[in-house]
Order: sequence, then structure tokens, then C-alpha cells
Amino acid sequence: MAFLDKLKAGLSKTKKAIFGQIDEVLKAFVKVDEDLLEELEELLIMSDIGVGAVEEIMEKLRDEVKSGRLKEKDQVTAALRGILEDMIGEGEELNLSTTPSVILVIGVNGAGKTTSIGKISNRLVSKGKKVVVAAADTFRAAAIDQLAVWCERSGADIVKQNEGSDPAAVVYDAIAYAKRKQADVLIIDTAGRLHNKVNLMNELAKINRVIDRELPDAARENLLVLDATTGQNAIIQAKEFRNAANITGLVLNKLDGTAKGGIAISIKSELGIPVKFIGVGEKIDDMQEFDNKEFVKALFE
Repeated sequence: MAFLDKLKAGLSKTKKAIFGQIDEVLKAFVKVDEDLLEELEELLIMSDIGVGAVEEIMEKLRDEVKSGRLKEKDQVTAALRGILEDMIGEGEELNLSTTPSVILVIGVNGAGKTTSIGKISNRLVSKGKKVVVAAADTFRAAAIDQLAVWCERSGADIVKQNEGSDPAAVVYDAIAYAKRKQADVLIIDTAGRLHNKVNLMNELAKINRVIDRELPDAARENLLVLDATTGQNAIIQAKEFRNAANITGLVLNKLDGTAKGGIAISIKSELGIPVKFIGVGEKIDDMQEFDNKEFVKALFE
């Protein structure tokens, strides 16, 4: 199955709950007027896009009406699609310009961090990259074993220590291994503890010091994994993590399990951080680089 088909299937709940109703709203009106726009606004607010993002969308739609570019109701859907594509923004490729490059992966437990690492590793290995994964989430029970399974599936090497080990020590060992093996990419898993922000920030700072010392010129990505089913709470999480790390991109997971897919629309405008990967299933190939046009197309078609 092509990924666009998987994306359409994964976003079917969001489409049915919100975007599939747009046609019904349009049928109820003869022309584009303020009453029609207010109906659309109410529908979008229900989609977990977020009030601020909805206000931005509606302001742009009203500007289209005032300018005379949006006169007929059958033009509304096309105008809305264009606005959403612009708001989401284009996905950005990973910066993997050095050997090795470093991808630090953060996110709360349950967001799909371990599976995301496995899927990203699989994509990179399939492109001919040699990938090493550092199992630096040493606090959660079974985290290391789960990561090892995903690395075996993807063909990535794993560097690990015992549960409870110092995460920074694992990273140090993994960097040494990546250098020795001339790996293209080093992916670092981290503990997903948000409830104790001080410990989280201290831990990430320690890991970053090791990376800066051992790989001072490496290309760096800090990816935050978010669970789309949490809706607007995902944005709150992102703001908290942004205080602890310089996040360069987002991985939006579990879009297939929610009617809250609208979160992808507001997340770029709220945070100014690009979505780099989206996940729509549990299989190893159920993740792909983000494409804003494909995403919006899946919501409407």
C-alpha cells in the first residue's frame, strides 16, 4: 500500500469528524457570506486545530472574500486547502551532513519514542546509511530490550548498558563505537520523564556536553516525538521540552488512532518547529517524511 493511501486511512477519523463535514456546510448555503464563514469557524474549532490557528485561518479566508478572489462557495474548499498547506509549512529534511550526524530523540513515555527510532533507523538503513542507536533511556523498565528488538528489525547497531546506568556514559560509548565503525548516523534515545523538569534538563544537558566534547562539529537534530491522540496537550508538552532542548523537528505519531489530526495544522504556527516525520501505524514502514500537500490532500479526498 502506498504511503498516501496509508495516510488517507490513518486520517479517516479526522476527516470524518471534521473535514468531511465541510461539504455538508457548503451545501446549506447559496453564497459565501459571514454566516457561512461562521459555520466553518465553528467546525474547525471542534477539530482540535486550536483557537489561535483557527483565527488565523478565518482571517485569511475573510481576506480572500474581501479581495474578491473568493466569490463562489465551490471555491471555499480550494482556498481552505491552500491556507492549510501554507500554515503547516513544508517538511524539512534531516540535516545529516557530517559523518557521523547525531539525532537526539526526546518525548514523554507512551508517545511512541522507541518505535519512532526503529522506523527512522529503518528508513535510513534502507537508503544505505550505517546507523548506530544509543540506548540512553536507562530508567524505564524494558526500554533497552524494546529498542534492541527494533534495531534488529531495522538493521541498526545498538550500544547499551544495564538498566539504571548513567545515560551520558551510554552516549559516550555509542559515540566511540560510531567513530570506530565509521557510522553515518548516531541516534540517541533519552528518558521520557516530563514530571521532573529539573532532572530532565540536567540529564539532557549532560548528554549534550558529551556530544559537544566528543563530536563538536557533528550535524545535530533534536527530534521531539508527540502523540497526536493527545491533541492540544501535545503542544503543551512541546513547549515544556523546548525549554530543555533546542528542538529542530517534530515526529507526530499515532495519527491513525485519533480524530485529532488537526493538531498537525496548528503545531507549526504555534511552535515554529517543522514536522519532519509522521506515523500512521505500528509497522516498521508506517512512518514517512512529512509532506504538507499529501497531508492536506488526505484530509479532503
